[in-house]
Amino acid sequence: MLLKLGVDISKLKRPMRRALNLIDQAFKDFGEEAVITSTYEGDHMPSSLHYAHLAVDVRLPRGNVDAVVNALKLLLGKDYDIVVEKDHIHIEYDPKR
Repeated sequence: MLLKLGVDISKLKRPMRRALNLIDQAFKDFGEEAVITSTYEGDHMPSSLHYAHLAVDVRLPRGNVDAVVNALKLLLGKDYDIVVEKDHIHIEYDPKR
């Protein structure tokens, strides 16, 4: 797993820290390298879980985006929301009670 220059993962809360290895695995299963492009840095919506240290953005894979997203959903489970954006995949820990 790579980090975009300036990205700080040190403040991520435990559920997101645990997810990093699974994110890396999902990408590697398809011959891709996961690149974290944002945690709390950058501009996000005011209520974004990025600011609660419960979300990351990952650069889109060069290959089959749908396959990687499906793998992420299987590996991370229902407590994580995965949203494909224009230039990244947003992953957040947001358990539904």
